[in-house]
Amino acid sequence: MDSGDPHLPPRGGEHHVSPASHYGEMDPNRRLRSVLVTGGTGYIASHTVVALLAHGITPVLVDNLSNSKPAVLDRLERITGVRPTWVEADIRDAAAVRAILAEHPVDAVMHFAGLKAVGESVCEPLKYYDNNVHGSVALLEEMAAAGVRTLLFSSSATVYGDPASVPITEDFPTSATNPYGRSKLMVEEILRDLATADPRWSVTLLRYFNPVGAHPSGLIGEDPQGIPNNLTPFVTQVAVGRRAAVQVFGADYPTRDGTGVRDYIHVQDLAEGHVAALEHSVTRPGTHVFNLGTGRGSTVLEVIEAFREASGREIAYQIAERRAGDVAECWADPSLAQDVLGWRAQKSLAEMARDAWRWQSTNPDGYPG
Repeated sequence: MDSGDPHLPPRGGEHHVSPASHYGEMDPNRRLRSVLVTGGTGYIASHTVVALLAHGITPVLVDNLSNSKPAVLDRLERITGVRPTWVEADIRDAAAVRAILAEHPVDAVMHFAGLKAVGESVCEPLKYYDNNVHGSVALLEEMAAAGVRTLLFSSSATVYGDPASVPITEDFPTSATNPYGRSKLMVEEILRDLATADPRWSVTLLRYFNPVGAHPSGLIGEDPQGIPNNLTPFVTQVAVGRRAAVQVFGADYPTRDGTGVRDYIHVQDLAEGHVAALEHSVTRPGTHVFNLGTGRGSTVLEVIEAFREASGREIAYQIAERRAGDVAECWADPSLAQDVLGWRAQKSLAEMARDAWRWQSTNPDGYPG
């Protein structure tokens, strides 16, 4: 997938709108009432459900529970006072999606459902292409049949591959170093093609960086199955005593302390970014691309120190060899989202660590069941 794609948004101006969208049929007074949230009981999606309800938008959740638990629904009800509608289904099941859209008419879809473990994707690529790519196509076909043509896609900063410089803007070259990242790129290309072919579609690609933290109530948070793939849940599990030490992959990068630098964003900020993008896209056909990040990077050792301060506990770590494919630095230029959506991240790394620790310390084994 070539990075020099004219569909990418130009810097210094408006985000990209596909040429056909200038005569697209979309009501400028259209208002959001309800949204289908795929993967709705997952980490980022569940926090976005809280944000949707706070903005007066009714979410309808669909999830096959492959990486989440139904206890999330009880927690969402405690936080919001509303028990969201949830249907247990797989988005690859066209008949199930068709039935959901018929029974629960929605104005748009937030598409979070997907597998996301990089290592697993290398070992089982067909599983990832089936779930992430085929699942997205099946969902899009049923959306079109139901007349729902507004979609936000949960993409990833992994689509930038190994960036030549930082911070990263939306017009950077795209590439993939593993099947997980490639599946995200494939879906992005499918969505662009769809919006170009049919001017009634509005698709938004949200490329976000490293979600961290939890709802300040401590009721919902990140609960990965098995060994965590991301740094912060591994750190909190070490702090709570579930694991012995954090593996720090590489301490000889050309960074301020030798460890990798990443852009960590509070999951609540990320959820608000999704709502802002949804409200923007609902009256604007075409393809829209936004980075969701803080615009600043933290090293692995700085993250460990933030969690040490938040938890009051020493966090053991071991320096290991670099992992193949890891880059020294990766953080976002989020100015386009601020300019166009009026959104920017608010919370600090210290707040991310405190909220993540509150979740982990009150739920040491994750969600019940």
